[in-house]
Amino acid sequence: MRNTLGAVVALYLMSFPALAQPNEAPSQISVGVVTAARKPIAKSLDFVGRVEAIDRVEIRARVTGYLEEVEFKEGDLVQAGASLYKIEKGLFQAAVGEAAGALDRSKAAKVLSEVQLQRAEELYERNVGSAVARDQARATDEQAKGTILIDQANLDTAKINLGYTDIVAPVTGKIGRTNVTKGNVVSPESGPLTVIVSQDPMYVTFPVSQREFLRLRQTGKQLDVTQLKANLQFADLSKYDQEGTVNFVDVTVNRTTDTVLVRAAFPNPKGVLIDGQLVHVSIEAGKPAEKVVIPQSALIADQQGTYVFVVDDGKAAIRRVKTGGESRGTSIIVEEGLSGGEQVIVDGLQSVRPGAAVIATPALQLQDRS
Repeated sequence: MRNTLGAVVALYLMSFPALAQPNEAPSQISVGVVTAARKPIAKSLDFVGRVEAIDRVEIRARVTGYLEEVEFKEGDLVQAGASLYKIEKGLFQAAVGEAAGALDRSKAAKVLSEVQLQRAEELYERNVGSAVARDQARATDEQAKGTILIDQANLDTAKINLGYTDIVAPVTGKIGRTNVTKGNVVSPESGPLTVIVSQDPMYVTFPVSQREFLRLRQTGKQLDVTQLKANLQFADLSKYDQEGTVNFVDVTVNRTTDTVLVRAAFPNPKGVLIDGQLVHVSIEAGKPAEKVVIPQSALIADQQGTYVFVVDDGKAAIRRVKTGGESRGTSIIVEEGLSGGEQVIVDGLQSVRPGAAVIATPALQLQDRS
């Protein structure tokens, strides 16, 4: 009976291996790692800039009249010379006709005054006419000449005003919304009817403090602005895919802010840059130097500073690091603590402890803007 009971108990315990083996070793932790890479990094300074169109034109009416047509679609790209607005022409065509008639009348008067002057001079030479009559005829002829000049100028002005009834685009660019619609009276006092801004290339202007400006000068014996390359980053931290070049440094310092205005030109073939847009500008100066770059997501901070976990002989180990304070997209430069080539843990950090056994698998490749 006792042997039977012992056999039953033994079978019962064998059905629960966890109870039979309480001292089983803990399993390894799976983590994602990225290799700390050494990359050539150029010295750079960051600023806040604003996008400016090279050509920004306010379209205004130059004559007064009723607006007959709005001939563009708001937000479209228009070419220089494209028709934008049409103002009622009737009064201006009449003014041209009136001026032309006045010019013909003054030309006819000039023909008569020439004949009268010639006759008065002939009579004077034969001692039949008086000097007074000759001088009066000469003065009348000169007045007729002046009247022709005035009437010709009036005709030219009338033609110019008639031309102003067709409002065309002075530059190529994107056109904004119209501030007036068909049927309204427009005049030079109406203010801007719309705005055209050029698209490619675009300027980005940014103020540089005197301290940063001196740092730029320290990169070489002479500061050649044409050698300074510029890159842009948008508010969502995405990088603009076109590189710009600094092409202007202001000749005066702003007395209020103690800054110098700097301007860079950027290609804008896809129209990504928008006039007035706020961007981050990074100016690269000097020769690139090799730096260790790791993902920012690998950094952990405590009371002693900043550290990362690396995989060392199959176990997690702490490495205290000193960063360069300069982020490059999703990565950051490490000045001290890593020499490059270390397997830095970026995924699964919440489960990692110093000395814990880990299974390392490659995480997503490091992306930066270098």
